[in-house]
Amino acid sequence: MQHIIELTLQMPDGKKEVPIHPIVLQDDEHLTLVDCGFIGSLRLLEIELGKHGISIEQLTALVLTHHDHDHMGAAAALKRANPKIQIYSSLEESVYISAREKPLRLVQAEELQAQLPPQQQAFGRMFCDMLQRVEPVTVDAHLTDSQETGWCGGCQVLLSAGHTPGHISLYCKGLDAVIVGDAFALEHDTPVLANPQFTLDVEMAKRSMEKLLSLKARTYYCYHGGVYRP
Repeated sequence: MQHIIELTLQMPDGKKEVPIHPIVLQDDEHLTLVDCGFIGSLRLLEIELGKHGISIEQLTALVLTHHDHDHMGAAAALKRANPKIQIYSSLEESVYISAREKPLRLVQAEELQAQLPPQQQAFGRMFCDMLQRVEPVTVDAHLTDSQETGWCGGCQVLLSAGHTPGHISLYCKGLDAVIVGDAFALEHDTPVLANPQFTLDVEMAKRSMEKLLSLKARTYYCYHGGVYRP
């Protein structure tokens, strides 16, 4: 069983709100949350989980598809609220999630800031400030490409790099569904690259999107855009 959670992400300038979609995979032994929302969203997440009869304390695992702020921003707060939860990511992403290395998204934002025209400088500073406030969290275990997990009838980890170097997606075989993270987004019921202007390797991201779509799964869960059924 899967539960689609919808949170509303407010952009740094406060002028735009964007829905995002964490997913909970539920079976008899596990309640696995895939991505957890942005800085300060733990209370919103708690409310939305409650609508599905799930509490923060019941969650057994958190899978972080990558280290972007809207996917991991609430992870440290979630770990404090539920110390038993196990946090998973790829090895490549874990160094940024834990801040053992400076997050690549922050590096990119700071580099772009120097190139912004004057009218965009204020927004750029707000965005950099927000990224600097992302609280790191320790990753308990690493997931590798093609690894099989027991979640929800069996999930296969799929490396879907490009948006970030170690981005992962999950193919849930029992559901015939793919949780894509930011491997692609959904716009007007059409798969598109997620924020290509911020994608670290566009050509690799295109290949990853094609790889996931080639599975011809019944359902794709997009963090940005919602549910896609080809």
